[in-house]
Amino acid sequence: MKVVIIGNGIAGITAAIELRKKSDCEIVVVSEETEYFFSRTALMYVFMGHMKFEHTQPYEKSFWQNQNIILKKAKVKSINASQNFLNLENGEKLSYDFLVIASGSKPNKFNWPGQDLNGVSGLYHKSDLEYLESYSSKIKHAVVVGGGLIGVELAEMLKSRGKEVTFLVREGSFWDIVMSEKEGRMLEKHIISHGINLKLNTELKEIKGSSEVEGLITNHGEMIDCQFVGLTVGVSPNIDFIKESGININRGILVNDFLQTNIQNIFAIGDCAEIQNPQLGRRPIEAVWYTGKMMGEALAKSLSGVKTQYNPGHWFNSAKFFDIEYQTYGNVPAKVNESQVELYWEKENKAVRIVFEKASKKFLGINTFGIRMRHQFFESVLNQNQSVDFVLKNLEKANFDPEFYKKYEKEIRNEFLKSI
Repeated sequence: MKVVIIGNGIAGITAAIELRKKSDCEIVVVSEETEYFFSRTALMYVFMGHMKFEHTQPYEKSFWQNQNIILKKAKVKSINASQNFLNLENGEKLSYDFLVIASGSKPNKFNWPGQDLNGVSGLYHKSDLEYLESYSSKIKHAVVVGGGLIGVELAEMLKSRGKEVTFLVREGSFWDIVMSEKEGRMLEKHIISHGINLKLNTELKEIKGSSEVEGLITNHGEMIDCQFVGLTVGVSPNIDFIKESGININRGILVNDFLQTNIQNIFAIGDCAEIQNPQLGRRPIEAVWYTGKMMGEALAKSLSGVKTQYNPGHWFNSAKFFDIEYQTYGNVPAKVNESQVELYWEKENKAVRIVFEKASKKFLGINTFGIRMRHQFFESVLNQNQSVDFVLKNLEKANFDPEFYKKYEKEIRNEFLKSI
């Protein structure tokens, strides 16, 4: 049996490594971006000088040969699903018995005038890091467009090199699709405190310049002089190369609960996969590191003969906003509905927001800022449908901050108990 995997991100590589543990089949991983798997979330730290690129590679180069996993640096041009082979850009044909598409995502562009000028880039691929590094010396003032996690990372990176940074956020409060207004306001203050010129309710209209970026115009008609524009307005599944293959697509590659496409021997995982029947409260496409890893693990079991349904479990994510670490567990909507109650506490760039059911007091989820929490604790709480009272009583058990860190659990609990 020969399994070919398109993409060497966390989803594709997890599938390859886990499959090797269970099978002696032939495994080939094809990637256009890099020959070796690396931690994409570490790109910002390479630019900021905290590490070298080779430090982002968690496996020695000899690992792949020792595991008998073939790595092939090539671009896939198209898929011939009826005859089970890939057409590569170099003219080569690569056959397979089973195909796993883990091609990830690509940055969104919305046909802005000037979006293809020199000095316009995102921060999604190794080539973006290399481009930003080579272009950095030309930048005095940079504008970052888009108020998500990658936008914050790019703003921090540029500021670390002494660049003036303006940050355009379309929404009226920061990341309001995910955060409550109180959380957003706290993060706004923190971002501004790091010298970032944050502009809310502001969108990109046009990028100006002849061959290189010279400035941009906002939706308010304001002209901002700059030499670099960072586009971080989300991503879309990277699936252009499969559109003539007969594989069913919507926004992403449509897959069932077993990550299988409409073609029996072709699967899709990671950012490019769109679950046809997602669990209640989950999105069809979740471009998140840990869900890609879980997809790879589940599919490896199926390919080794143990048919396994993908089960993402409870929602979890983590990120960093300059100095503030963020974690979320369970269902914490930006705006609660009539059947839900939220509790909010904030102090010294730290905050906690808990959401629970009004009638039953069942704990639904938590956001934490600046206080590290144990994944295992909240996974157990959510699995057991525990009450908000149980969570408040056991906040000390949830805390994962290092020794000697200031603890706030007693203060948080007392504040929340007043509101229940």
